Amino acid sequence: MRNWVVAAMLLAGLGVASAQSGKGVQLTVKGEDRRIDVTMDGKPFTSYVWPASLMKPVLYPLVTEEGVTVTRGYPLAPLPGERVDHPHHAGLWFNYGNANGFDFWNNSDAIKPEDKHKYGTIRQDKIVSVKSGEHGELVVDSIWQTGEGKDIIKQRTRYVFSKRDGARTIDQIVTLEALDRVVFNDDKEGLLGMRVASWLESPEEKGGVFMDANGKQTKVDGVANPTATGVYETSAGVKGPAVWSTRGRWCMLTGHDPAGKTVTVGMIDNPANPGYPTYWHARGYGLFAANPLGASIFDPKAPKFNYTIEKGKTATFRYRVILYSHAASAAEMNKEADAFAGAY
Repeated sequence: MRNWVVAAMLLAGLGVASAQSGKGVQLTVKGEDRRIDVTMDGKPFTSYVWPASLMKPVLYPLVTEEGVTVTRGYPLAPLPGERVDHPHHAGLWFNYGNANGFDFWNNSDAIKPEDKHKYGTIRQDKIVSVKSGEHGELVVDSIWQTGEGKDIIKQRTRYVFSKRDGARTIDQIVTLEALDRVVFNDDKEGLLGMRVASWLESPEEKGGVFMDANGKQTKVDGVANPTATGVYETSAGVKGPAVWSTRGRWCMLTGHDPAGKTVTVGMIDNPANPGYPTYWHARGYGLFAANPLGASIFDPKAPKFNYTIEKGKTATFRYRVILYSHAASAAEMNKEADAFAGAY
């Protein structure tokens, strides 16, 4: 029996018992369903899921305090009228487009069998610990496996789920242990990514053809979405479509859903991270990602980064994702980034 099933059986009683109180941040393990649900004061926030249809574990969906879902439904639960491009864009995830020549970012069940050897999979391995209370905490292990069947990275992820008036946060602390020498070749596809709801797309999106590291093309149409209201802004003061390939300590995306509810989704980098401040791989069609491991791919004047972890060594990445139920200001984001800088 797999490690994660054993751990889920051991932890399920704790999760279910904690959830009964309904107060605070509650985590409920549903191992046979390959998920761990996170609620705040009895209301849904997110779930850690590892369905067989995905090539990595993800958090899905993400829901604000007011009950607004900010992630795209496709491919896990498609909604009418939303884009169905990039089937590997599901919820909130962590992986990379070129580790030792294998593409972990773009892998999905849409890849042809004859091309699978070029891609990598991140396999859920073990639920380490689950904690409910004023803050929720989940620690899990996963394994990066190449398309040739070789394990190259052990990943330990600690999620900390918190709430406050008008905001919900996820701190994601990821430690990668190299089981072999691993080179993260300079690539645009990384590292912490989210695919947002259609109404958070940019009304200025022009579309285009996007190609992965293996030459597979994905066509994205220009704006045909009357609900698109999303506007990016970074700590450097860059706004809108110009955000892509720029650097900053934080980036936020603000828009309102068809019912008129305003939301800001923010991502915050940490000064202790490799490649700080991160480049923003933020697209108007709904991809919102922080990529500190690309350099020349975003700035032709920059030298290639090619970040390397030697065998037996580790590297840790720390990010905060925050959901506001209002249009956040730069001052709010700066305050949040200052607090996060010393948190871990």
